[in-house]
Amino acid sequence: MNFKYLYFIIFLFIFCECTNAPKVPVGKAQIKIKQVVGGLTGSVSMDCPKDGSGRLFICEQTGQIKIIKAGLLLATPFININTLLDEINKNYSEKGLLGLAFHPDYKNNGKFYIYYGAADSNKKFDHKSIIAEYKVSANPDEADVTSGRVVMEIQQPESNHNGGQLAFGPDGYLYIGSGDGGGANDEHGSIGNGQNLQSLLGKILRIDVNTDSAYKVPTDNPFIADKTVKPEIWAYGVRNPWRFSFDRITGLLFCADVGQNQWEEVDIIEKGKNYGWRIMEAKHCFNPERLCNTQNLELPIAEYNHSDGICVTGGYVYNGKKMPSLQGKYIFADWTGKLFYLERAANNWTLKGLMITDKQDNDFKENINSFGEDAAGELYLLTQKSTGPFEKSGSVYAIVNE
Repeated sequence: MNFKYLYFIIFLFIFCECTNAPKVPVGKAQIKIKQVVGGLTGSVSMDCPKDGSGRLFICEQTGQIKIIKAGLLLATPFININTLLDEINKNYSEKGLLGLAFHPDYKNNGKFYIYYGAADSNKKFDHKSIIAEYKVSANPDEADVTSGRVVMEIQQPESNHNGGQLAFGPDGYLYIGSGDGGGANDEHGSIGNGQNLQSLLGKILRIDVNTDSAYKVPTDNPFIADKTVKPEIWAYGVRNPWRFSFDRITGLLFCADVGQNQWEEVDIIEKGKNYGWRIMEAKHCFNPERLCNTQNLELPIAEYNHSDGICVTGGYVYNGKKMPSLQGKYIFADWTGKLFYLERAANNWTLKGLMITDKQDNDFKENINSFGEDAAGELYLLTQKSTGPFEKSGSVYAIVNE
């Protein structure tokens, strides 16, 4: 997940007091927040099938996918894979069930995909990330737990920076967000995993799951002709992409990439591009610290300093009907509870704080783990009041009219 270790969080808050970077100004856009359900444990991801049911599916980090149906949380989970997970620390962990994506043709084929951390028998690695396919059972509110097949495995050298986002693009292919392998500073090899094109870590991957084999690599992936590069790579140089999404109107892929020491960033991911980590942290030199070559690096469309937060959480471009004032704005947050939006003017993006009317500022004052988008394009917040994944302090909130 995008959470930092607790001691590191404390350090960052102390560090923030020393920075003189300008704070993000609060903009004119305003929202209200309405709780849909509570009592969730580590609510970290949401997706909705295109089946006309209106159901919301919520991933709990501890291995269950819960269904919100007609505004109510169903008692029986859609699926429970907790026995497949690597051990999750009760106080803090970045492992667990992290991502969910329904196949674009779910209404007919019943297929969905999950991203989770499992134990690895190779003791050189902390664990492995698994992308698996499952199918729904005859009961539309329950998955067939026997239908699982592994699509991809990614070995993880450390416990953190696992990424975990899954999303189908407008092209019908599955996009996967993988972190840099964890630890700090991407100290994996001479250039780090983010810059290593022979590693799947620190990347946005793109695969075709419409096959009886594990997966196929689309023939138009950018590096498919280069035998020295992992062909699954769509883009590289990311640290820990914690939630990306496609704009329903433009098809642009927005990605929030969690920073290291000082900066959080939002990128628009494009085919074959290098987003800089660990050479850059957002728009700033990182390794080497003072002299870095930005040639051929794609810099973020927005960044903010740790005076405004510590872990960016990606959201969505709003394309719903209920809030015309948000149309076309990219809504996202920081894990600490701060809400933001980006709006485009010509070729530039302007970053503003998103005002919560009831609170008179942009601070929600709960930890924001993730966002969700329903079939109608309306947006949701997935939050929790605790840091650990096992307490039932998680909620789903709808972003509603001001």
